[in-house]
Amino acid sequence: MIQVQNLTKRYGNQYALSDVSFTVGEGEIVGLLGPNGAGKSTTMNILTGYLSATSGKVVIGGVDVLDHPLAAKAQIGYLPEQPPVYPEMTVEEYLQFAYELRGCTLNRRAHLDEICEVVKLGEVRQRLIRNLSKGYRQRLGIAQALVGDPKILIFDEPTIGLDPKQIIEVRGLLRTLGKRHTVVLSTHVLAEVQAVCGRVLIINRGKLIADEQTDNLTRAIADNTHYRYSIGGPKKEVLATLRGTAGVLSADAADQRDGEAEVYLVQGAKGTDCRKDVFYSCAKKGYPIVGVTGVGTDLESVFIRLVDRANAQSKP
Repeated sequence: MIQVQNLTKRYGNQYALSDVSFTVGEGEIVGLLGPNGAGKSTTMNILTGYLSATSGKVVIGGVDVLDHPLAAKAQIGYLPEQPPVYPEMTVEEYLQFAYELRGCTLNRRAHLDEICEVVKLGEVRQRLIRNLSKGYRQRLGIAQALVGDPKILIFDEPTIGLDPKQIIEVRGLLRTLGKRHTVVLSTHVLAEVQAVCGRVLIINRGKLIADEQTDNLTRAIADNTHYRYSIGGPKKEVLATLRGTAGVLSADAADQRDGEAEVYLVQGAKGTDCRKDVFYSCAKKGYPIVGVTGVGTDLESVFIRLVDRANAQSKP
C-alpha cells in the first residue's frame, strides 16, 4: 500500500530525512517510532502530500504522490498532531464539512452515522466543538480521517495529551480500525507501539535505524543477551555451575533473594541462547530454577540502545 524509496528532505545543509526507504503492506498497523525531532512528522507530511521531498519517491496504493497528488491523497485519511477542527462548529457540521471537502460520494447519512458509531461520537454530534473534552476532539479528528473510507490511515501522535482512560479508549479504536485499513502511527510513546502495532520503524536523526516486527524487535540488536535467574541451591556451587555452562559468558550473584532462591545475573555469549543449557546444567545438579526473565530486552531498553548505538556510529 505504501512504498517509500530513498526519501530525503533537506533544509539548507540540515537533513530532516536522509535516504529513508520502507514499505507498508495492506492491513498492517505500523508504528513510526523515534525521539522528538527524529523526522517522524516530516515523514508523515511527505506521505500525505503536505510537504515535498528534496529527493526520493513515495507511492500510495500504486500512485506516485508527486505525479498524481490528488489521486494519492484520496486514498489517505490523515490526523495531524493537532486535530484540524473548528471550535465554532458542531460535531455534525464539521463532519458534513469534511464530507463536502473530500468530495465524498458515499451515502452521506449512512456513512457519517457509521463513522460516529465506530468512534463513539453519537452522543455529542450536536455539541459545539469548543465544548468538547480533548478526548472527544481527538475522536473527532479520527472521524474526519475516516470520511470517504480511505484505504490508508496516517495518525501523528493520536493520544498526546489524553488522560489514561482516554488513551486506552483511543488505542482500542486504533486496533479496530486496523481490521479494515492500513494504519501508520507516528509516536514517541513506546507503550503505544506495544499495545497497537504489529511492526515498528525506528527513525533517529532522519535515518531509519530499525524495521522489525514488534515482538521480534530485540533481534535488531546484535549484542549479548542478559538474563535474571532465580535458582535454589548453595550460592557458590550454583555460580560454578552457571559459569561452567556452554554459551554462558559470565554469571554473578545479584545479592538478592526470590523467596528461598538466590538471584543471579547471567550473560549469554554473542549470538547464542544459553537458557536451555542453563536449564540442563542446573537440573543435573538438582538446583531448581524458579524464575528467569530477560534483562534489557523490553521495547524501551531496545529503543534506547538502538538510538544510542546510532548516535555513536554517526559521530566523526
